[in-house]
Amino acid sequence: MVGNEGMRKMGFKSAFVLALLLLVTIFSGCLGGDSNDSNLLGEDDPFNVPTWDIADWWLYTFSTPEFSDDTTRLVVAEDDAEDGTAYMLAISNRVEARRHAVLNHNPFLGRITHDNLSAYENGEPQPVFKFPFEKGDGWNFTLFGSEWDANVIEVHIENNGATRNRIAVITASSSDGSSLAYIFDESAGFLRTLIWTDNSGVEQLNMQLATFGSQHEGEVWFIRADDIFAKDYSLSGGADVDVQDSFFVSEHPSGDDWDEMIYWLNARMGSGTSSGSLTLRDHTSVTALARSWGPGAQEEGQLGTIPYPSGEYTLTITQSGNSEISLMVAGGISFSWTL
Repeated sequence: MVGNEGMRKMGFKSAFVLALLLLVTIFSGCLGGDSNDSNLLGEDDPFNVPTWDIADWWLYTFSTPEFSDDTTRLVVAEDDAEDGTAYMLAISNRVEARRHAVLNHNPFLGRITHDNLSAYENGEPQPVFKFPFEKGDGWNFTLFGSEWDANVIEVHIENNGATRNRIAVITASSSDGSSLAYIFDESAGFLRTLIWTDNSGVEQLNMQLATFGSQHEGEVWFIRADDIFAKDYSLSGGADVDVQDSFFVSEHPSGDDWDEMIYWLNARMGSGTSSGSLTLRDHTSVTALARSWGPGAQEEGQLGTIPYPSGEYTLTITQSGNSEISLMVAGGISFSWTL
């Protein structure tokens, strides 16, 4: 017998799947971009892995609960990475490349395999997709640090006038109750949408395709990054505080030196006597980053870089009244291509 909690989860999953299928209907035919002769599509044709070309691109919006929404153009920068077995996906804006490096919420940057469009996590290709898609297919992979069991719940043919296009609707679950739902769009040759929901029902990532195309021109960037430090400091009307933290910055796991350190800073001061400050010094006591805020001050989503001398860094935080300060730091090795 299924208990109340089980029935509740089953009902939530059914509603979630229905909502995803509704998204399919809403967005059907709304995306622009180059087609791949989808008007020749037959009912029994295999849903094979697409072939990407250098300068193919996809424009996505990324929504998260913690950080402001952003729109990013992903571009194929290479088609011979990993000894000719993978593409390299880069970003068309250097600031956005830095933002994604430190926030680490886009799993589809860097190497993507030719054979299955698998994204790399922790140095290993992860089969987020399984070609050719067929309804009922099941497999598992690792993403966002979790193990996922995935299933194709629908393979759907869209009729848009003279053209026909297939999509695969996939859901995945993890042992902690989190869920993924995503749609692979055959005409786009990549994701149409991906939604990651935690076990409390909060959307941790909502990734939506706006449009796509080919022959992107200009410089594109990829930053190979690794998390170095992340901490939140909060004071609610207590005694004034003076906190010191430290962290050590070594080389990238590959053995290469970082080009730069990228930080993401948020600060919010209350009224009255509320205030705060942040000072980051390197191992030679040179100040790498300094900020101070008075009553009512806010600094949301401040993105920046500091030079990379290896060694220990010391962080000093002061707070009074009601204040919130958070800092994230990542090391980055930058790559760029001109297309």
